[in-house]
Amino acid sequence: MSLFGFFNKEKKETLDKGLSKTKESVFSKLTRAIIGKSKVDDTVLDELEEILITSDVGVETTLKIISRIEKRASSEKYVSTGELTAILREEIAALLTENKTEDLDDFTLPADKKPYVIMVVGVNGVGKTTTIGKLAYQFKKNGLKVFLGAADTFRAAAVEQLVIWSERIGVTIVKQNMGSDPASVAYDTLQSAKANNADVVIIDTAGRLHNKVNLMNELTKIKNVMKKIIPDAPHEILLVLDGSTGQNAFEQAKQFTAATEVNALAVTKLDGTAKGGVVIGISDHFHIPVKYIGLGEGMEDLQVFNKKAFVDSLFGDN
Repeated sequence: MSLFGFFNKEKKETLDKGLSKTKESVFSKLTRAIIGKSKVDDTVLDELEEILITSDVGVETTLKIISRIEKRASSEKYVSTGELTAILREEIAALLTENKTEDLDDFTLPADKKPYVIMVVGVNGVGKTTTIGKLAYQFKKNGLKVFLGAADTFRAAAVEQLVIWSERIGVTIVKQNMGSDPASVAYDTLQSAKANNADVVIIDTAGRLHNKVNLMNELTKIKNVMKKIIPDAPHEILLVLDGSTGQNAFEQAKQFTAATEVNALAVTKLDGTAKGGVVIGISDHFHIPVKYIGLGEGMEDLQVFNKKAFVDSLFGDN
């Protein structure tokens, strides 16, 4: 098996390209911080702290990383600036491991849960519907029977976009009239999926955040209705976040984790930003594993998140 496991050359190139702005931003600053210095001292650590925070790793996670590096520098007596990159990548990989982020074997699902039900949440504009479409494409490509549920009944554009994706990919979609009860759409989708022996069901939901109580009630109602068809559904509540928004993505994660039991993250639009550090910070802060990352507009540009591949791409393969 290669260094990247399931990662072939094409996927690795997509990942490298998608993270290139973050990598360039971090390393150009890191190089300037350590130039002319032989060891990691307080000045270097202060510079590193600023670099990580401006890369949207987040203050709390940044301080945790700096503390760990300080301890290592203290215990190992002497840490050169040349070793700093290696230590930094080790500590970031360790944080992702602690937050239960697994190195997934491509777009696979548990064999003992059929259909596997994914409820997708997130505000409008983060790439939620597009992520659903790309997920459906990847699952179908792997030979799985996919059903989509258009439960964002408050936005005509959301339903229309999901219908276009379903037709483009060739998967079944269940929808109702605009303004219909979202829970009713979810119920019909699961009922139809179960009757037709589907492998995976992906339910879209409304992305409104103006009233947290209403959001919580709505998502709870959808979950309760689904349980009438499949008692342990939804198996996955996937929060989609726009990585390019940096700290705003933190706030969205805070709102949605308060409203429902999010157990997986998808971080989109990483290819257009130097804020890739948000992946590390959000996973660490909320203790929710990152499952998917979006690296471009193409169907293949949604990848399962592999922490080793991510860290290696961010820091170079050596």
